[in-house]
Amino acid sequence: MSSSPRTTPAADEPGPLLGPADIRELAAALGVRPTKQRGQNFVIDANTVRRIVRTADVRPDDVVVEVGPGLGSLTLALLEAADRVTAVEIDDVLAAALPSTIAARLPHRADRFALVHRDAMRVAELPGPAPTALVANLPYNVAVPVLLHMLETFPTIERTLVMVQSEVADRLAATPGSKVYGVPSVKANWYAEVKRAGAIGRNVFWPAPNVDSGLVSLVRRDQPPKTTATREEVFAVIDAAFAQRRKTLRAALAGWAGSAAAAEAALTAAGVSPQARGESLTVEQFASIAEHKGAAAQ
Repeated sequence: MSSSPRTTPAADEPGPLLGPADIRELAAALGVRPTKQRGQNFVIDANTVRRIVRTADVRPDDVVVEVGPGLGSLTLALLEAADRVTAVEIDDVLAAALPSTIAARLPHRADRFALVHRDAMRVAELPGPAPTALVANLPYNVAVPVLLHMLETFPTIERTLVMVQSEVADRLAATPGSKVYGVPSVKANWYAEVKRAGAIGRNVFWPAPNVDSGLVSLVRRDQPPKTTATREEVFAVIDAAFAQRRKTLRAALAGWAGSAAAAEAALTAAGVSPQARGESLTVEQFASIAEHKGAAAQ
């Protein structure tokens, strides 16, 4: 796979990555103010984006998809390291400006960059080769649904590193029995092995958010948990179990199964105690429960 050689800027030239002054100049020129509505917090520290790329283990042959590139801080660092980068941006002004930023700061790599101007939740295909990695500073207000949508839609994504609100990072990486283990934890684990991969301070963003941020690493499983149930069927059980997480599964799954007795039959057939709660179950156990729906009628 061919790619343009990486070059080092001369001593009197600025590096290609964006610093605080660059970010503010770009934003001013575009009339952009980060909005809470879209969860926008722009990274203004070049060392942080280098660290993200390094932690993501971005390789020279990777095809990276980035969601929410904003003004291009992370995009430029990814483009230096990967073979190709496709950025998905919903904001009209930011989407229009990003190709020019890439062309100005990394002209020898501009042909390895593609922009998709769409809502990431509606993206069903991407231009060029299939993505092998997802690396993104995800908008906090839609981080989990966007992450799950991308993992489901693009099964070729092997490695993912996302920056999210610290609390969300904890939930995604939580294991059974943890107080913060819930729907995001189980659904993410359907696709991948998930772990926390570091913390990010508030001062590397503009504007500085009121919350801390965390990195989450997801390495895709060779295959989802073995089950005759569909992903949709398994996820329906997960949603039902955590909708009333304080209740026993016998009670919490009554609506899903049709009655408490039917829920108990499915649980028993799956080898799960009807008195257990959702926060104690693995994704494999949820899959087994989905398989045994209707066990009482059999």
